[in-house]
Parts: sequence; C-alpha cells; structure tokens
Amino acid sequence: VVCGQPKCDRSVSMESPSSSSSTAAVTLGYMACSSLMLVVNKLAVHLLPAPSFVLLTQFFASWFVVKGLGLAGVIEVDALEWSKLRAFLPIAAAFLACVFANIKTLQYANVETFIVFRASTPLAISIAEWLFLGRELPNCRSFCCLVSLLAAACGYMYFDSAFEVRAYVWVGAWYAIFCFDQLYIKYAVDATVVDSNWGRVFYTNLWACGIATVICAATEPQTLLTLRWTRESMAALAVSAALGVGMSYFAFICRASVSATCFTILGNVCKVLTVFINVVIWDKHASQEGLACLAVSLVAAALYQQAPKRTPADAAYARVAISTGEKG
Repeated sequence: VVCGQPKCDRSVSMESPSSSSSTAAVTLGYMACSSLMLVVNKLAVHLLPAPSFVLLTQFFASWFVVKGLGLAGVIEVDALEWSKLRAFLPIAAAFLACVFANIKTLQYANVETFIVFRASTPLAISIAEWLFLGRELPNCRSFCCLVSLLAAACGYMYFDSAFEVRAYVWVGAWYAIFCFDQLYIKYAVDATVVDSNWGRVFYTNLWACGIATVICAATEPQTLLTLRWTRESMAALAVSAALGVGMSYFAFICRASVSATCFTILGNVCKVLTVFINVVIWDKHASQEGLACLAVSLVAAALYQQAPKRTPADAAYARVAISTGEKG
C-alpha cells in the first residue's frame, strides 16, 4: 500500500478509517479520482475553453449535490453554522490560492519542470510536520524513498524534456503556497469538529463556489457568451463535476487518515499515473528511460513509511532544541 503506516496513528479525525484495508480503499479512491480528474479536466477545457467556469461548475456541484443528499436523508451533512463557515474560509482560500499559483507556474515552466519541483515538496513538508504538527522525522528508509522520488522526477525530466523556468518568482510563490496548503489543511481537518466528512466537502466547496463565481465573472464574461455547447462538451463537464464530488470526499477523508507528507506523496503519484494515462489515451509517447524513471517513483512511493506522531516528551525536547538553537 502506498505510504504504509508502521504504527497506529491516533490523530485520525472523525470518520477516518481505522483499519489498514479501509485506509487502502480511501487511498485508492482518492488516487483514482485525482488521476482521472486531470485527464477529464484537460478534455473539458479543450471542449469548453473556460477553465474558471469548469472549476466553478465542480465547486457548485460538490456543495449542491452533497447538501441535497443531506436534506434527502441519504447522507449526514452538517447544518450551516457561522462558526464552521468561518473555520472553513481559510481552507477554501488556501486551496484556490494553490490552484491559481499552479496555473501561473505552468505558464512560465513546462510540465516536466513542474513535476520536479513538486517531487521535492515532501522533503520540505516532512520537516515542517516535525516542526509544527508533532510528527517524527522520516526514518532512514522513508528518507531514501523521498530522495528517490525527487531523483526519479529529475531523471524523467532529463530523458523526456528539459528544465525550463522563465519566472522563478511564480515558482517560488507556488512552492510556498503549496506547502502551506498541505500543512494548514491537515491541521484544520484534525482541529475542526464536524458531524461527518461530507460536512467538510459542503463548507469548503460552498466558499470556493462563491469565490470562483467572482473570478469567473471577472475573467471570462465574454468567453461564456461565445461558448458552443455540444453533447460532448456537456458530457465532459458533467463527468468532471461528478469526479469533483468524489475528489472532495476522498481528499478530505484521506487527509484525515494520513500525514501531510504522505498525502503530498499520493498527489505526486497521481501526477505520475496521469502521465501513464496520457501515454495510453493521447498517444503521447514517452521514452523508455522516462517511463522507467516514473516506475522507480512508484516503487519509492510504495516503500515510503509514514512518520508516526511524536510522544509529548519528544515534542517538548524538540521545542527546547529549537529554542536553544535560536538563542545560540
């Protein structure tokens, strides 16, 4: 199983799986939705050249469908409360900021270069989790896996493309926002009490829908008026909206089940799987060396072991060490 858990993690929030088999099912559900979402979004934006509108549709479908099923008694969804609404605003803002920085980064760097930068984020996030979220540092095996993930991404870039960055400011901004997004949402998921995981989906997408509506109205008013609707474009939009619901659900429950570093690795694996899917669907032929590097990254992710939570004594020692280092 990707990101194996050698020790029981008692920080898992409400509704997070308690057994390794259910954790594996949630992980596979998230990875399937994430990998397919990238491909379907590519098709949807190709047929409907309005990316903000496609995102808005996904956000709207996620909160509307979830709330509708909740009112019908099919699932349990939290009622609309100001305290929870306020708590989930930073989550939605962090997510949308990450999406925006992601788009800007891809404007100034090729996809292969972006994959390399993203492959390095688990190393930074694992240290940040030790500093701020009470995790232990990765053991020797896991550290080697993290380095192997980065090396495999560099190898893929070397064999299949070239390093290309035209604006390091946006790359740096994306890197900082992405790491903050992974860490803060993990913290918020564990700290914010909800009646069910569907409540997280409802509140986050409700905020994201409102913000995305403003962005869409400001950036794509003329594009929306000239869109040509076909059965193919409507089908692609409907599938992307359905995947958006599944993606939101599995992403939140997966964040509650694993560490921020492990969740980041899962996201990187999804990008690798998307490359394989593109090779099959879009006939985008990657070199054998490039595919071999991607296969190495999958093996490294499978061998990674999630760092357990520190004991209170270890956490106190770490705080003393940090403060001593600052004084020195």
